[in-house]
Amino acid sequence: MYKSAMLGCGGRARGHAEAYRFVKRGKLAAICDMHQERLNNFGDEYAISSRYTDLNEMLQKEKPDVLHIVTSPVVPGSNERIRYLLMKQASNHGVPAAVVEKPVAIEGEDWKQIAGLAEETKTKFVVNTQLNFHPKNLELKRDVADGKIGEIKFIDASARSRASEQGGHILQLASSYIDNSHPIRVLGQVSGTEDVNSAPGHPGPLHAVGHVLYENGVHVSLAFGSEFGQMVSDDPGVYGHKRVFVVGTKGFVHWRFNSWERSTLSGGYESGPINYGEQDVVAQANFTEAIFDWLDDETNVHPTHLKQSLVESNLILGLYYSGLTNEIVELPFEPPNGLMDDLERSCNLN
Repeated sequence: MYKSAMLGCGGRARGHAEAYRFVKRGKLAAICDMHQERLNNFGDEYAISSRYTDLNEMLQKEKPDVLHIVTSPVVPGSNERIRYLLMKQASNHGVPAAVVEKPVAIEGEDWKQIAGLAEETKTKFVVNTQLNFHPKNLELKRDVADGKIGEIKFIDASARSRASEQGGHILQLASSYIDNSHPIRVLGQVSGTEDVNSAPGHPGPLHAVGHVLYENGVHVSLAFGSEFGQMVSDDPGVYGHKRVFVVGTKGFVHWRFNSWERSTLSGGYESGPINYGEQDVVAQANFTEAIFDWLDDETNVHPTHLKQSLVESNLILGLYYSGLTNEIVELPFEPPNGLMDDLERSCNLN
């Protein structure tokens, strides 16, 4: 039985904790949060008695096999990026595996720090883009892998929230349908950059669109922001629209936040509803079990491992930079320091 611990006891942490009802090979045994009342409320709710307000103390005493880092990428009320610092702590303590909430990075400075860590750490970091494991999404991916829609020609993917919030989810959805092929260039446009540094927890442009070419020749269209996604989701919430539409030579599959559809030569057109909440807790459990698979077998690499997630994060930064420079950006690229400041300054100049 693998021993798990969690850093951060806010709202998103409940999704991680609830999944352990379906996890067979691990137990959530310890929690950590600087806010004592929140820590105790969470511990009482999930019957976890080992509680800490200091991460180093928890890692030293508990020695977990898996650490869930369920925190904002920036310090609340400031622009200080803390993802790298927490990941470095886990690595220094020799934690075998760690889950990091998305986004893995916000801009060039922290992306380069985390990319450097990825080259030297022995900790198996994975980024929590659990949509990859939704049961219906897995079914549609099997259809594509079995050739039921023919050769993939185009992918259209979007989210109603910022790319800094849901971009990791959307890009991993697209990547998962093309065997994690890497992007090689992006042309992007952004808007709503006047408050780019003040978006709570997730600094980034309000809207972003892009066209991406992958190394396998597939073209992908991306759209993020509140002006997108109205036609394909009846959920009004900013997080209630996430989708990936995969078009092949013989049909298509379309996964959405609360529905799905596909068209194949053998089955014709089919569609139906999705209960996102029910599917998501199972997906989170599947995601967690895949970490244990990797710990059991070095060759069974988790699909959302850190280096793959950094590729997708680099694409988002490339999209931003393309929007700033009005040029096609070849990927991977070295993101400049101060990208968010440059975007905000560009908006003010215009």
